[in-house]
Amino acid sequence: MNAPEPRRRWWPRSVRALTALAAASTAAVVLAVIGLWVHHDVRHRATQIAEEQAQRQLWSLCDQLRAGIVPDAGTTVPYEVVATGRRSAVASGGSLADAYPASRHVMPTPPTEGLAALTPLTSVRIPVNRHYNPRDKFDLAGGTQRVMTADIRPGDLGAAQAAALGVDSGAKLRVYVVVLPHTAEEITDITDRLLLGAGLVSVLLVGAAAYAAVRVALRPVEAIRVRTASVTASDPRERVTVPATGHEIAALATTINTTLQRLDDASARQRRFVADAAHELRSPLTTLLASLEVALAYPERTDWPAAATTAARQTRRLQALAEDLLLLARLGTRTPGAGPDTVDLAALAAALAGQHPLADRPLTLTCESTGPAYTHGTPGDHERLLRNLVDNAARHAEHRVRITVRDEDPWVVLTVHDDGPGVPAEEAERVFERFVRLDDARSRDHGGTGLGLAIARDLAESHGGTLTLDPGPDPDPGTGTGTGTGTGGACFRLRLPRAAAPSPPPSPDSPAPSSLPSPSPSPSPSP
Repeated sequence: MNAPEPRRRWWPRSVRALTALAAASTAAVVLAVIGLWVHHDVRHRATQIAEEQAQRQLWSLCDQLRAGIVPDAGTTVPYEVVATGRRSAVASGGSLADAYPASRHVMPTPPTEGLAALTPLTSVRIPVNRHYNPRDKFDLAGGTQRVMTADIRPGDLGAAQAAALGVDSGAKLRVYVVVLPHTAEEITDITDRLLLGAGLVSVLLVGAAAYAAVRVALRPVEAIRVRTASVTASDPRERVTVPATGHEIAALATTINTTLQRLDDASARQRRFVADAAHELRSPLTTLLASLEVALAYPERTDWPAAATTAARQTRRLQALAEDLLLLARLGTRTPGAGPDTVDLAALAAALAGQHPLADRPLTLTCESTGPAYTHGTPGDHERLLRNLVDNAARHAEHRVRITVRDEDPWVVLTVHDDGPGVPAEEAERVFERFVRLDDARSRDHGGTGLGLAIARDLAESHGGTLTLDPGPDPDPGTGTGTGTGTGGACFRLRLPRAAAPSPPPSPDSPAPSSLPSPSPSPSPSP
């Protein structure tokens, strides 16, 4: 069965096109809102202009009628003057005169009682003239029209003026001036066309400008992509060019270079680790193989118990090295974070000091603490960490190793100090590298694999703590402060986050939190 084809998207996938589309759409929405506002505002103002024009025409007509002058019919603004007691219009002009010639008036006759207010604006329905063919779409041929009106009272006209107008002296006149709709509509239509054209051009320009701007802005990104694509796991030395603009893309390039540098460093460390591991494995294997080959070549002259002892010793070295390598591999894939258990670091250190096997020379191992010091983590991890520190100190101490545990909220601080030759200040960080041995005093002849301190630091960091080699003299037993390089021996300082004391166990039969017994944290010297 063929797999269904993925549904195609209608929108573009290019960042340039998407940005241009988004910018053009935003501009279109903004311009549409502005256009609607301008449309209504222009229409409102144009209507006001048409009303003012009709009002001025109305006042002019009223002045002419009061003077006894019949207004001219050839005006642009339609008007009509009607009077009581007269069937035809007194005067009309504009499109009203063209649409209704020589007929009765089309506007309502003024009432005999009451007067219209000064130029009131009202609506009048004009009858349709089917025989009139308008020359312009805005000519009046019927329908409801907005008009302005004014009344001329009988007392406003003299006998001569009334006779000149052809009305009785007691007649009431009403003047109607049509508010031309085409004035506002024409202005609004012209404005709408201009806005539409300008809006379309603006949208296209905004989209094109956004497309061009994003294209220019993404050129460094494309260069970064091409350069990054050439990076391989075997050769991560390639670096991208950082633009001189100082914007976000420059920060991206800097971050990518930093990442590539970390990958390069990690690759170099991995190659160095593999080479060191191969070298460390080759040494006991070579010794073991040579011993066995000599024994097999001269079986009658071989001291078989001594050969078996040598083979067992080298095999133990291989086993210890393999276990350390596996532990480092597990620590490299473990997610940082302490375990769910709570461990009393002071009790664990005291138990380890009491049980640790010392070298074949006079050596004193003491543990000092001010009380329980709880921290989160796995008892096995903490025991391995402390054992590595104590093993390292015991191999290089002259006469004495001191362990101190202090509760310094929010940390638990443990120090392991030996009175050996110490570590030069410039080598304080190198001792935590894998397979690093600084001199003959810290050589493999003393039984180390070169991974103990590296494992100890990884364990400390995996539990949210730190492990450092402090500079300075022998720490003061009362404060636990001091240094650990130079002639004063080595002092390793472990800092782990402090944890709250655990609740009492529900019964005496509950298992202990550590695989080691938990004696009192008071000093426990060992011969």
